[in-house]
Amino acid sequence: MGGGATGTFGGKIRSVRLTDQDYSKKPMTLPVLAISGSVGVGKTSVLVELNYILTEANVPHACVERDALSYSWPSNGRFNEVMAETNLACVVENFISAGAERLLIAGVIESDSDLEMYRRCIPDASIQVCRLTADLDIRCERLRSREKGAGLEWHIARTAELDEIQDRSGRESFSVENGHRPLRDVALEVLDRAGWRLLPVKT
Repeated sequence: MGGGATGTFGGKIRSVRLTDQDYSKKPMTLPVLAISGSVGVGKTSVLVELNYILTEANVPHACVERDALSYSWPSNGRFNEVMAETNLACVVENFISAGAERLLIAGVIESDSDLEMYRRCIPDASIQVCRLTADLDIRCERLRSREKGAGLEWHIARTAELDEIQDRSGRESFSVENGHRPLRDVALEVLDRAGWRLLPVKT
């Protein structure tokens, strides 16, 4: 398959590609990679890097930042999750119609209800959950650089709260550390751990 992605992974320069595959045949199930983790852990940044890698490898896919689907008022649910679900179902249908054969969704997975929402929106979904992790001080540093308004203190409290919630729920398929590491390394490890058939390419 044409295209590739390069980066340092495990301390070594690494190029990768997805194995040759006939994308003209629709899979029986739709692979879905849910990028979870606490506030400030870097879900969106990793999602964008994953999009670059898969695009370079010519892999039909689509990426969704779930929180962006809920930015409206009046809200329905604590985090306007009813609106998020309605919008996700529409977006997924459009992406699949356009040829996407893999989906990546960035959003906090707290419990089975979050996964059930994905299953309602995505026909024949085969879901893996990647929980990104980073030390609390790193997340708080990121939040202070990102949140300039009144929501800063809420986000700092929320990032610690979500650690406990996600530790208890254990809904992740695997975890990947996203502290002080190159973003490309993190994204490549996510794909590797998900088993999305990445192969090293000698350079």
